[in-house]
Parts: sequence; C-alpha cells; structure tokens
Amino acid sequence: MRVIDLSRVLAGPLCSQMLADQGADVIKVEPPGGDETRTLGPPVNEDGDAAYFMAVNRGKRAIGLDLSRPAGRDVLLTLLEQADILIENFIPGTMAKWGLDYQADLQPRFPQLIHCSISGFGDDGPLGGLPGYDAILQAMCGLMSVNGDPASGPTRIGIPIVDHLTGYTAQSGILLALYHRARTGRGQHVEVTLFDTALSLLVPHAANWMHTQREPGLLGSAHPNIAPYDRYACRDGDIFLGVVNDRQFRRFCDYAGLAALPDDTRFSSNRARLEHRAALRAAIEEALASRPRAAVCDDLMRLGVPAGPVNSVPEAFAQAHTAHRGMQIDRDGYHGIGPAVRLSQAPPRVDRLPPAYAQHTDEVLREAGLGESQIAALKDQGILPRWPPPKP
Repeated sequence: MRVIDLSRVLAGPLCSQMLADQGADVIKVEPPGGDETRTLGPPVNEDGDAAYFMAVNRGKRAIGLDLSRPAGRDVLLTLLEQADILIENFIPGTMAKWGLDYQADLQPRFPQLIHCSISGFGDDGPLGGLPGYDAILQAMCGLMSVNGDPASGPTRIGIPIVDHLTGYTAQSGILLALYHRARTGRGQHVEVTLFDTALSLLVPHAANWMHTQREPGLLGSAHPNIAPYDRYACRDGDIFLGVVNDRQFRRFCDYAGLAALPDDTRFSSNRARLEHRAALRAAIEEALASRPRAAVCDDLMRLGVPAGPVNSVPEAFAQAHTAHRGMQIDRDGYHGIGPAVRLSQAPPRVDRLPPAYAQHTDEVLREAGLGESQIAALKDQGILPRWPPPKP
C-alpha cells in the first residue's frame, strides 16, 4: 500500500507509522517549516530532530513540498496517481481551498483513493472548522472531570490520550475502507475527529450518568463501578490492586490476613464493597503497609488476583517482559517503542528509521516520473523546500 501522509504532530503520524510497521510505503510530505514536532525538544538527536518526532515517524520516506502554491499541489496530484491512502489533518476547509476537496476534486480523479481526514471537530456543526488539541478536548469532553482527586482537582491525563486513540481510530477507519474497496473497487472518505474520540473514551462514566443522571466525580485511581480496584501503599512503594469478582476478593483476603471480610455483609458483594469503599480501603491499607510491593504483586498474580507495581517510565521499560515482547527498539541511534500489534503471518518490522527533513525528495519524485530538470526547477522555485530554511 502507498500512503501519502500530509499530517503533522501526533494522531496522523502515529496512524501512518502503524501502517508503515506493517509494510506500507509511507511518504511523509512536510511543509516548508517542517512537522512541528521536529522542534518540540530537547531532547533531540544529532540532526536536531526532537525525540517526540522520532517516536511517531519511523518507517517513512520524507519529502518537503509547499502545498500553498499551485505547482506544489500539482506535485501532490502526481503522487496521488500511485497512492492508495491519503492522510491529512489540516483545519477543515484547507483542502477545498486548495482545490483538493475529496468529493469535488479527488474522488472523480482517483476513484480508488481512500482519503482520511483528522480534525478537532469536523467541518460542520457548532464547532465545525475550529482547531483542536489533545488537552483542550480532554477538558471539553469530560475526561479531566473524572481524572484526579479532590485535592488535585480535575487533571489532564498525563499522556495525550485523545491524540493516541484518534490515531488508532483513524487506522481502523482506513482498514475498514480498504476492506470495502476490496469488495467494491471504490475508495471513500474516512473522517475522524478528536471530539468524537474523546467522548468515546468515557466508558463507563458516561454510561453510568446516562442511566442514573448522577454526575461522575473525582475518584483518584479508584474505579466507579468496582471495589477494590485502586492504588494502595506497600512498605516500599505503591501497587495497583484490581479485584473484579468475589472469587478474587476472597483469595486476596485470605492472602492479606483479612479472611473475615468476605463474610462481612459490608464487603460480601461488589455492590456492598462500593457502598463501604472507605472502610474497605482502610482495612486493605493496614494489611499491606508493612509488606514489600514486589512480593505482594508476585504472590497475588500467581493466585490469580491482578496486581502490579506502580512503576516509573524507566521501571516500566526495565521489566524483563518488556524486552521479551520487543517493546523497546534501539537501533543505530534510534530509540523507540515497539509495535503493539502482532500478526502471525505478517509480523511488523522496522525497515526505516525516522527520516530527516526532505531526505527522500529526489527518490520519491523520480519514482513518480519527474525528470531531473523538473526536480531541479521545482527546487529553484522553492516548491521543494530544503531544511533548514535558508537565512535571509
């Protein structure tokens, strides 16, 4: 599959990187200023590109192209002649302004093309066309209102979770469209918005509210529907205990020296445990306070009771299972997170490191049929910008 990726920052580049990991030929098309994430450092690599950029742009070839100029858009149209998928995250209306609207311009010319557009809110409706960023959507769509505790107040989730899930949602939409095209021969427009994605994350909080009209609140690390399902302190650090049924609760209590709790009417069922959450927490904290967290987690997991240490990022990647699963890639100065999807007949592979700006411009354009004189002329006109931009 040939993917033309016009997107920047996180959701779109993450989507195209996942496709590249599975063997797609992804051509990253950057504007004269480059993808913003190249500059979001330190840390940066030897070429000055930020680690942020490196995290979501492996496996791609890169060209620089000024799409604000007609000659640049002509180059893009030439690239689309050999493309299966186009990904972009421009503010809605930008593609139409350039004469690249899917319905009016691209679909008639490229009927097999799948065009995936990613935006904050879509192109219509009360918020249509407005710019959107992850943290803004976390705030607007209720995610912050259920993250944090009464002391902290509503808190942004520590990773750009909306952008991440939007990238996965976009990939799912593209794969559905590819399946549809295999059956019908026709491409289509795939629309993904951060707004829709952020709202879709509100499980079970939104469902709880819809059924009860009780507004969800701040529970810290606790679960609104399950207890005990929370963070607890051991002697040398915190663990997370996830008990989802009565059988697990009894096993945990037997282990922790709390054998009487399952027969106490306050704790005999999940519903009762939720009603007496504070008393249950106090009993568990007292039982675990003097125990080492590694031993507690290892013992409970082997008893079939889910429990894990609250690790730092370095601790998470130092786990032996991280190495076993191949979830850290260190190669030729590149450091990245490994692919999270494994296909038995088509395993993911990392064939290309993240590209330097416009690294593959000549190679890609020659493949598209442009001659050396045409490429040179486009460079002279600034249609194919170089990096860094020349100083005035």
